[in-house]
Amino acid sequence: MKIKGFGGVFWRTKNINDLKKWYSEVLGISMENEWNGTIIQTDKGNETIFSFFNEDSDYFPTEQPVMLNFQVENMEQCLLHLEKLGIPLLKETEKSEFGIFNWIADPDGRWIELWEK
Repeated sequence: MKIKGFGGVFWRTKNINDLKKWYSEVLGISMENEWNGTIIQTDKGNETIFSFFNEDSDYFPTEQPVMLNFQVENMEQCLLHLEKLGIPLLKETEKSEFGIFNWIADPDGRWIELWEK
């Protein structure tokens, strides 16, 4: 058996319309359909990381069982966009051999990691 990639990410929210609007405005992910989702076609060279963290890891809030990570093409442009919208960063930018990382939260308080390879 070979896994080709993730089939989707699904979660519950009390405010579907607010969340759809936020993801569209902030991350450019439009979900204007009756099933409240979208299909993201990956670009060549894009990677999806699947990784486990110890339950006491402080990499993201311990009360949050899953964290989303979105690859961005240009972190500098992404940060300018977030600043324009008034979206605060949750931590200082991290740079390592793996890339550049920043964190924001959606309206439900869910941490989202932004990554430029």
